[in-house]
Amino acid sequence: MPAEKDEVPSPAAPGPDGPGPDIDQVVIRRRVQYFLELLESRYLDERWKAAEALGELGDPSAVEPLIRALEDPYVDVGWIAAKSLGSIGDPRAVGPLITALASKEKWMKIGASIGLGKLKDPRAVKPLIATLKDKDRLVRRHAAWALGNIGDTDAIPALEVAAKDPDETVRTAAEVALHMLKQKK
Repeated sequence: MPAEKDEVPSPAAPGPDGPGPDIDQVVIRRRVQYFLELLESRYLDERWKAAEALGELGDPSAVEPLIRALEDPYVDVGWIAAKSLGSIGDPRAVGPLITALASKEKWMKIGASIGLGKLKDPRAVKPLIATLKDKDRLVRRHAAWALGNIGDTDAIPALEVAAKDPDETVRTAAEVALHMLKQKK
């Protein structure tokens, strides 16, 4: 039965030459491409916004460009790229994020911890345990969160030490992580 005059066919409806493209996927691909181009902008605010948007879109084609963005001269871009890599969930990001944990930049270490915690890859456990000894309390707190989120019970002894940290936020993050891990046993 032909469509009535006011009826609009679905964008994914078959056309005369067969099935049509899923319009949502076309729009997403275009947005990803736009933000990939913006990630190369000469303007800092465009690069960090692009890194953030690519994480929200979650498209695996953004993994390699975001890994490169970890090396951006501005930590504003790198730490957001690290978090976005975790949101995408691709294991190709684990090695570069572990490397980012050794950065001198506090925010890069925080972003790497968040990214690794989201990825839940057991390869990150030992480097994150080492990060629990960082001089910065925010870095230690995020490392504790990441270890709890990864869920590897090998982290329990280190988290028990972190639960005695001089900083209350680190202690709380370690206690929450310990609770999560002990429920797994």
